[in-house]
Amino acid sequence: MERAVPHAVPLGQMEVFQALQRLHMTIFSQSVSPCGKFLAAGNNYGQIAIFSLSAALSSEAKEESKKPVVTFQAHDGPVYSMVSTDRHLLSAGDGEVKAWLWAEILKKGCKELWRRQPPYRTSLEVPEINALLLVPKENSLILAGGDCQLHTMDLETGTFTRALRGHTDYVHCLALRERSPEVLSGGEDGAVRLWDLRTAKEVQTIEVYKHEECSRPHNGRWISCLATDSDWMVCGGGPALTLWHLRSSTPTTIFPIRVPQKHVTFYQDLILSAGQGRCVNQWQLSGELKAQVPGSSPGLLSLSLNQQPAAPECKVLTAAGNSSRVDVFTNLGYRAFSLSF
Repeated sequence: MERAVPHAVPLGQMEVFQALQRLHMTIFSQSVSPCGKFLAAGNNYGQIAIFSLSAALSSEAKEESKKPVVTFQAHDGPVYSMVSTDRHLLSAGDGEVKAWLWAEILKKGCKELWRRQPPYRTSLEVPEINALLLVPKENSLILAGGDCQLHTMDLETGTFTRALRGHTDYVHCLALRERSPEVLSGGEDGAVRLWDLRTAKEVQTIEVYKHEECSRPHNGRWISCLATDSDWMVCGGGPALTLWHLRSSTPTTIFPIRVPQKHVTFYQDLILSAGQGRCVNQWQLSGELKAQVPGSSPGLLSLSLNQQPAAPECKVLTAAGNSSRVDVFTNLGYRAFSLSF
């Protein structure tokens, strides 16, 4: 399907075109603004929509409050990943990352501030960048995706300072161990690799699919999601969703869910996961399923927890995936409403 609307399209055809776009839409990525009052969502057409969470959550909210306050064309291809700094929205697509000033976006002046392309091995290589990770202590950004490497970019200068090589296939996901300068990465090769950012060396490798209790050969070996909390990690994909003790490289809990999970995160004393199917799953660390809360999309690709202290009234969980809707959960028990592209 074309990503741009053809010129001089009659009104009726335009409405049909937009309806078809919405029907075939996938929302890959989300990011909350630094003030906590806005949510950015990026789709498979390269568009980013900005929603006002404060307006949608207001007691006077109307249906129009659940529509974007601004939508702009950010990339030629899908917007696979986004993160926010204290001033910028960073978005990643095919082969490059772009920066947008939040202040300008909200004034509807959506001109890119800069774009950067990691140093790929050949000029013909345009791999997807589908994972972005901020390292606040270093003021750096880590990018990963289709070229099997992790690239570190200094946000002050915009220069790429190092490449971390070890994965033998596509990298799907990244997570930061905040108490130590270490990053976890998971990919198509079935390995979770732990990197020391001080030395740029790989210090630990867990090949999840080789552990019998985690292995699901019929699903494959790929790792599609991971999260970390100090000495603990949770990851899944082809292998079962599993809680690991990192120091001992030991799987401690296998979560009883058959379908591959695409996003996982620690939240208070729970683990939240989502993937194939409509539900956001809430797990006890012991492996007990506390709740499955249905949403409006047939499959989920991203979860976002808005925990910005500047906007406690906008503290929500949002979930998005294989539809044009972003589900909003004001508490973990039920879906309050949906935002819509």
